Amino acid sequence: MKKRIIVAISGATGVVYGIRLLEILRETGDFEVHLILSEWACKNIEIESEKSVDYIKGLCDFYYDNNQLDACISSGSFLVLGMLIVPCSMKTLSAIANGYADSLISRCADVSLKEQRPLIIAPRETPLSTIHLENMLKLSKMGVCIIPPMPSFYNKPQTIDDIINHFCGRLLDKFGITNGYSRRWNGTV
Repeated sequence: MKKRIIVAISGATGVVYGIRLLEILRETGDFEVHLILSEWACKNIEIESEKSVDYIKGLCDFYYDNNQLDACISSGSFLVLGMLIVPCSMKTLSAIANGYADSLISRCADVSLKEQRPLIIAPRETPLSTIHLENMLKLSKMGVCIIPPMPSFYNKPQTIDDIINHFCGRLLDKFGITNGYSRRWNGTV
């Protein structure tokens, strides 16, 4: 039986990270992927990507509109490995930090917290305000893993795809998913 995982793409810039994560999960074939796209994620996909929203929906097993609060994934009785929000807008981050579950993304994140399931967010904003940092600290204290999409350079990336793949590999690491997308630091000789 495939392990279930929820992936959400919210309305922040950096949708390429979420798209590539979905492609990698599809390539492994080991996961039943449940996808949520916010309205602004769909708009950013059109602006930032050469991929279509239909292509991205085709990378998952189940797709949900962000307003579909009655979806099966909105319940704690729906068993999943965990949830990733890549990228995570500051609006979504704030909603999660403050228990404002007014969308399917924030509701599923709320369920992850109450059920003590892994929740990983990739916040995408710069510079960060005090409010952003306080909300991230609040989430971190609740056990949320916060992984901003910051490039590593010890792996000597040659392309933007190298940077994106490395970041997605690090996300998969947090779920214990073995992958060859992130080169490991071996120290200096």
